[in-house]
Amino acid sequence: MLMTMESAMTTNASDRVVVERQNAVEELDVVIIGAGISGIGAASYIRRELPGKTVCVLEARDSVGGTWDLFRYPGIRSDSDLHTFGYEFKPWRHDHAIADAPLILDYLKETVGENGLTGLIRLRHRVMAADWDSAQSRWTLTVEATDPATGEVSTKTLRAGWVFAATGYYRYDEGFTPQFQGQDEFEGTIIHPQHWPENFDYAGKKVVVIGSGATAITIVPSMLKGPGAASHVTMLQRTPTYVLAMPRVDTMALALSKYLGEKRGYAAARFKNIWFDRGVVKFLRSFPKLGRWLIRRENIKRLPKGFDVDKHFNPPYDPWDQRLCLAPDGDFFDAISSGAASVVTDRITRFSKRGIVLDSGEELEADVIIMATGLNLRLFDGMPITVDGTKIDITDSFAYRGMLLSGIPNWAMAIGYTTSSWTLKVGLMCRYFIDLVKHMDANGYDRAMAVADTGMDRRPIMDLQAGYAKRGARILPSQGPAKPWRMAMSYVEDAKALRGPVFDEHLKFGSSARPTRHVNQGQEAHA
Repeated sequence: MLMTMESAMTTNASDRVVVERQNAVEELDVVIIGAGISGIGAASYIRRELPGKTVCVLEARDSVGGTWDLFRYPGIRSDSDLHTFGYEFKPWRHDHAIADAPLILDYLKETVGENGLTGLIRLRHRVMAADWDSAQSRWTLTVEATDPATGEVSTKTLRAGWVFAATGYYRYDEGFTPQFQGQDEFEGTIIHPQHWPENFDYAGKKVVVIGSGATAITIVPSMLKGPGAASHVTMLQRTPTYVLAMPRVDTMALALSKYLGEKRGYAAARFKNIWFDRGVVKFLRSFPKLGRWLIRRENIKRLPKGFDVDKHFNPPYDPWDQRLCLAPDGDFFDAISSGAASVVTDRITRFSKRGIVLDSGEELEADVIIMATGLNLRLFDGMPITVDGTKIDITDSFAYRGMLLSGIPNWAMAIGYTTSSWTLKVGLMCRYFIDLVKHMDANGYDRAMAVADTGMDRRPIMDLQAGYAKRGARILPSQGPAKPWRMAMSYVEDAKALRGPVFDEHLKFGSSARPTRHVNQGQEAHA
């Protein structure tokens, strides 16, 4: 039983009651922060492969699922097939390979139940600070826990040997929302997809969606379906993006499952899609002109005769400089062909009472404006991190093997692929993490820290030209020019690197009872 003693009570500006208590400190081997697809996956791997370790998962929100529970806008779905976006240890059973959020959320909840994670996940637990003590090789986490019945917030203290940060890379409390002149004059409703109102009624309304990324490509056709459909939806974009139609159902995957059985069929479909996706990315990046021509040809086939494809679907960058957007079964193109949706490529001069005035002088009338303008990036929920009393600036760090940060001991992070299924990399990271912990246990070490070469060239950790990646570069760690500091965007390349030797000359091991030292590749670690 955890004994606590109430010491003080305060009320902040939002009338949130905060009860400070002197808590017994809970000791754990691994604390996972975040119960989204990365955190649930990490907990499943660790529970299976490190059964002797004490683990918990801290989730700030009141439910599991991360992105797939947070976003509620019409049509929210994956942009990757679920045979690669799903976990390697849990087959995807639904016919739809490109799946809507409710199906993904059901899949995640099934994973929690099937892997005995329910008792490990602590909802409404937000980590407020993380402090490392080298003398004890332990993290001390300050956690605010919210009582679901009363809303009372108490402070808890946890100590852990390792922190596995599965927090994603964007802010959950706000999306990127640029301000436009005259915005306060607009008499309709302005919504950011990240904060979609519950039961919002847009039936019969004129809608303008600002943006041309995956969210906009999803929302446009989705708002035109069913009895509560909008009267017209316009996608207003400053810059075109590449959009490709893709079957929602993977017929070959279904056939493989039918003839090979569920597990073997899923593994075969996963293998097929990994190599297919890799081939597409490699082809488009190796032959960008041919790739642009092929995508344009497919767009022409799916759009009405005479549609200005070169104005609205001809980006000024090469394929995969930014992520391609998918239209399941071509629904986005069908919406345009039906006349219920349209695309406008222009810049915004200002908002008006009735809608949006463009640089061309045209005014787009709207009852609803949706700001599908992207994400605000932030790692680790912005929590302060200190190492031996010194506050860490994560922008000074380099990512080692895509998951450890230089200068921060015993801290792993889950950052997936941007040009492939996110979960593919998370699975490899978890396997490496488990091998690393096993190696440390076998050799008597209780800490590991990556050490970057002095003066190493810096590159943005997210190797994309997308707006959110450029905006976030100044607040994120860096990658280096070569392995093991370069963030590979290839599952095949990562599979070799993360399944290879656990350590090299850049990784420093140590023990609270012994001094630390560098370990050279090919040597065993002895301190």
